[in-house]
Amino acid sequence: MNQQAIKIDGMSCASCVGRVERVLAAVPGVDKVSVNLATEMARVESAQPLDFSVLKQAVDKAGYEASLPADAAPATAADADADAQTPAAAPSAHRRYAPTGGLAVVLAALFSLPLVLPMVLELAGIEWMLDGRIQWLLATPVQFWLGARFYRAGWLAARARSGNMDLLVALGTSAAYGLSIYQLLAGGDMPHLYFEASAVVITLVLLGKWLEARAKRQTAAAIRALQTLRPESARVRRGGQDVDVAIHEVRVDDIIVVRPGERIAADGVVTEGASHVDEALITGESLPVARHAGERVTGGAINGEGLLLVRVSAIGAESTLSRIIRLVEDAQAAKAPVQHLVDRVSAVFVPMVLVLALLTLAGWWLYGGDAGQAIINAVAVLVIACPCALGLATPAAIMAGTGVAARHGILIKDAEALELAHRITTVAFDKTGTLTEGRPSLAVLAPAPGVDETRLLSLAAAVQRGSEHALARAVQQVAEARAVPAPVATGISALPGRGVAATVDGVQLILGSTRLMREQAISLQALSARAEELERQGHTVSWLAAPGADGLLGLLAFGDRIKPQAQAAVQALHAMQIQTILLTGDNQGSADAVGKQLGVKRVIANMLPADKAATIGTLKTDGATIAMVGDGINDAPALAAADVGIAMSSGTDVAMNAAGITLMRGDPALVAAAISISRRSYSKIRQNLFWAFIYNLIGIPLAAFGLLNPMVAGGAMALSSVSVISNALLLRRWKPENQA
Repeated sequence: MNQQAIKIDGMSCASCVGRVERVLAAVPGVDKVSVNLATEMARVESAQPLDFSVLKQAVDKAGYEASLPADAAPATAADADADAQTPAAAPSAHRRYAPTGGLAVVLAALFSLPLVLPMVLELAGIEWMLDGRIQWLLATPVQFWLGARFYRAGWLAARARSGNMDLLVALGTSAAYGLSIYQLLAGGDMPHLYFEASAVVITLVLLGKWLEARAKRQTAAAIRALQTLRPESARVRRGGQDVDVAIHEVRVDDIIVVRPGERIAADGVVTEGASHVDEALITGESLPVARHAGERVTGGAINGEGLLLVRVSAIGAESTLSRIIRLVEDAQAAKAPVQHLVDRVSAVFVPMVLVLALLTLAGWWLYGGDAGQAIINAVAVLVIACPCALGLATPAAIMAGTGVAARHGILIKDAEALELAHRITTVAFDKTGTLTEGRPSLAVLAPAPGVDETRLLSLAAAVQRGSEHALARAVQQVAEARAVPAPVATGISALPGRGVAATVDGVQLILGSTRLMREQAISLQALSARAEELERQGHTVSWLAAPGADGLLGLLAFGDRIKPQAQAAVQALHAMQIQTILLTGDNQGSADAVGKQLGVKRVIANMLPADKAATIGTLKTDGATIAMVGDGINDAPALAAADVGIAMSSGTDVAMNAAGITLMRGDPALVAAAISISRRSYSKIRQNLFWAFIYNLIGIPLAAFGLLNPMVAGGAMALSSVSVISNALLLRRWKPENQA
């Protein structure tokens, strides 16, 4: 599936989001579209690559401005031509001729203050009024120069037979301004003018949009912080010389030199040197971690006191930092399921407001016979009913939530995972590498009667040769330490969830679990008592046998330390009223020992990958909302089957791709933290939606019944979206419980 990110300029409310989505979805070849008002980005998915110029044409025709993001390169020559015409290269008309941002607010305020001054003086008992012609001179530049953006965007919306906030503001202020012109031309001793209403409403809306833009930039702070970690150059050792090169010239397997205090230029493995590395902004780890030869380091991290030589393992889009940024961007661009309700409401919101405004105008005119009062009340309805807050309620909370989570080492892959995680009732853990260190050591070698211990180790090492499994590495380390030679094995084949098979010296051997031995009808009686004793002590037992030849050859018992944070992690989940389950392919005795030590409520052992997924499915049918936590390829089916998959980044890419949430360090305490930020974010979404809806439900009737001045309505409308974003930004203060 191809993805195209598009920067969209000119959107002002949830109605704009809906229109941009509709026009992009209508482009041939587009399969899925998601538009985010808070990030002002559209994400288009298609089976085949799409010409950006076609997408840009559709957006531009709808009245908005499309461009490629600043960090995206045009895919085709046509795209490059189209991008040359985007606002980055050629500002739009309303931006060229009218000031924007804070300057526009200041100018509008300077023009509007003299219009409001008589109202202020009246409160102090001073009667004073500006001449009507001076009022007109002050209000006109606000209406048609500083407010030109509302006319332009409103006209394009109307031309597309749609509506948005700009159309409501343009219609409302034009009605007040036009009525004032009519009253001024009609004459009279003291004509009732409303120039202050139209000017102040535009000023307040401009102020609200400026404050909103500032707040939105804060919600994107996490992305900017990650992007600043990207080094621009690297010191590469070539031909015995250290040469500074641009980062895009670095290649896999280059040796980069990292001096003390420098930022590591790329992912790689330390080949020489030792130091401490600060990975706080990448993994959320608060303290620098020790790195020695043979250990991995991450591009963007800061080197401590030692000189490091690093062999580059990943560059560009495949680097850890780029993948983190991509995950956070994807999560912030995606829509939470609750947002679809908002989209349906927004689609009919503006037409409903226009109808209500017309009914207000007609009702007051017919009831009171005062055309001026009727128009002013209709203006108040148009101005108060802004769908900005509705459009920002959900994406602002998602951006803030995913951003703060990323700073603490929790990568939330999509908005759906963020929304679902707050409902989790049960967390299922894998054991090895998740609750334990994942670096088992060979603790016991127990040969079967008549078998030499050295022969047992030699055959086990032969069968395990070349395997990257943690147990295999443990066997290889002991064999190397004891200088035990391993014969050549052929026909090595993995038996997923069970073990491995190979042929050594013409004899077929199998090494694996008790389940595998039973499937092969191998008698374990000779060592069963010893195996049970070792399992009770928490060891993992594997068996080596020769089916059809010598039968059982012996057992190997492995020990794996429980992670220091694991017990606190389980207790934290229990404190949140969340049940815990241990799902492992390990034997029952070892699993029970770990489960008892950690306080896990339920332990299910001897599980194949398919068994884990099936167990997750059964738990879901019982009404539980399940999170699965794992780190290996064997966990991928269960991660995908769970409502929310949580992968340890210390594990495999397969596991991380199947998961909705990735923990950037192998700390199980982050599971509770991920659920906590989900609960907090969802709470903010509900608060924002409540205030956005209640604001309109209360404000529109008040305006329709003449109880709301247009200037007050304008101020309330401007501050509604700012308050929604400000509420979402409170999430930035969140910290995991152990850091709070």
